[in-house]
Amino acid sequence: MTAEVRQLLKARDAAYSGGDKAALCSARSALSRGIRAAKRRHAGIIKENLCSTGNNRQMWQGVQQITQYKTRQRIEDSDVSLPDRLNDFFARFEAPGGPTRGGTGLSPPSGQPPVAISPADTRRTLAKINPRKAAGPDNVPGRALQACADELTDVLTDIFNISLCQATVPRCFKTSIIVPVAKKSVVSCLNDYRPVALTPIVMKCFERLIKPHITSSLPASLDPHQYAYRSNRSTEDAISTTLHTVLTHLEQRDTYARILYVDFSSAFNTILPQRLMDKLLLLGLNPTLCHWILDFLLERPQSVRVGKKISKSITLSTGSPQGCVLSPLLYTLLTHDCVPRHKNNMIVKFADDTTVVGLIHGNEESYYREEVNLFERWCRDNNLVLNAEKTKEMIVDFRRSKPKHTPLCISNREVEKVENIKFLGVQISDNLSWSKNTTGLVKRAQQRLYFLRKLHQASLPPSILTTFYRGAVESVLTYAISTWFSSCSAADKKALQRVVRSAEKVIGASLPSVQDIFQSRCRNRAQKIVRDPSHPLNNFFKLLPSKKRYRSLRCSTTRLRNSFLPQAVRMLNAPAS
Repeated sequence: MTAEVRQLLKARDAAYSGGDKAALCSARSALSRGIRAAKRRHAGIIKENLCSTGNNRQMWQGVQQITQYKTRQRIEDSDVSLPDRLNDFFARFEAPGGPTRGGTGLSPPSGQPPVAISPADTRRTLAKINPRKAAGPDNVPGRALQACADELTDVLTDIFNISLCQATVPRCFKTSIIVPVAKKSVVSCLNDYRPVALTPIVMKCFERLIKPHITSSLPASLDPHQYAYRSNRSTEDAISTTLHTVLTHLEQRDTYARILYVDFSSAFNTILPQRLMDKLLLLGLNPTLCHWILDFLLERPQSVRVGKKISKSITLSTGSPQGCVLSPLLYTLLTHDCVPRHKNNMIVKFADDTTVVGLIHGNEESYYREEVNLFERWCRDNNLVLNAEKTKEMIVDFRRSKPKHTPLCISNREVEKVENIKFLGVQISDNLSWSKNTTGLVKRAQQRLYFLRKLHQASLPPSILTTFYRGAVESVLTYAISTWFSSCSAADKKALQRVVRSAEKVIGASLPSVQDIFQSRCRNRAQKIVRDPSHPLNNFFKLLPSKKRYRSLRCSTTRLRNSFLPQAVRMLNAPAS
């Protein structure tokens, strides 16, 4: 609504009040022209502000302001006691009289020299600080550290090396403020909050410098079925490994599979530092570095902030803060020895999402049940708390005469059997069809088309509309597409493509089809696996003696033939178009 449009509105109203039809018709025409001109000017201003600067962050903020897409939900801070109650809840795994640095009876070993940090590495890490990241409890902003990188390099390098040499972490570096993030749109209990730790940015830089020294000491073959926090690994690899193992097993007569989807209660918050250090020493890490990690996890001051209210501080010696650089890596090292004891079982992990697969011949389930019992015992030994209520089991059995399967029990509680479950973001059904998964994807994508239409109504150019579509709609439609698209029915594929056609009509430009995206991603992923000898799926790509083609995988059923690995081999063998 501009000043010119207001004047035209007044002129139209005056003509209407005067009863002059000719003047009213002329005023209406002038008002329509004025509104169209105002819209064009407004669209030009938006385009100039969002596109001309080349600032993607500013463009995204403008898109969010227009569409209200993914606006952050603020936690009500009217409850004065909420921060303290949350702090006590997040610390519920802390044992009374737990371990302390002095109570471990350990001192840094003197035999092997400690890890050393170079000034060049420190300067490089300070220069890479994201200045927009929130400051930690010390209130030192990342922008200041980045701007003063040259002046701080030598000082911080000395502090870091003294800390490593003494195997102690300054208390101010370990202090954290927990910012609770709601897991659901409607919060009903304290468990609906996820604790995200804000730690000093200096400590994050320190952790980034330490991380390469840890990873370089680990064997490449360590825990091959842990697909999180590793290069060239993804949820697609975990899903493909699980599906191919099950489908290959079901090719045999009188077989079925039982798949247990395990849920842990706050896995990162239950890590026992002493148990972790023992495993790190067995892996061959530098002993002084192991003691430094132990001190990093012990006696950590923690408080919770909700709005402007901050809880009292408590000291923790159990768990690893979610939000620290090293926490994901330390968790995977803690769980690296969680491996199956029998060849007919498999344990697939993606961070704390753990799946136990039992490949059963006939009706002999003793190996699978023994595996689950051993897994439950391993969890108790490592202080990981199984959430039996959220742990589910799915049975894949295509035999014509199916017996009644005996339920599985965990923690003296019967595990619920389900017909479908969400596995790493993908809906998997016990008949291995993908209709439910496709229906869910189409529904979510259609909901996001609403925001695309709002941007179109704001007269944004096709380039911005296409960028929003690729990030908000296409990313939903094609998540883990290489694992399921080729096994979809024709009706499901048409439903996916209809969403793309709807987006094309809104944007006014052509978009890549779902089929083209699948083929491109499937081929690219297969090529990455072939180039990575340490990848668990690499051994399925075997060259023939001619060295020009890969050996095709033997498939008796259409289910296996349409899965990722056989499809990928066929794509690599196909002549280049």
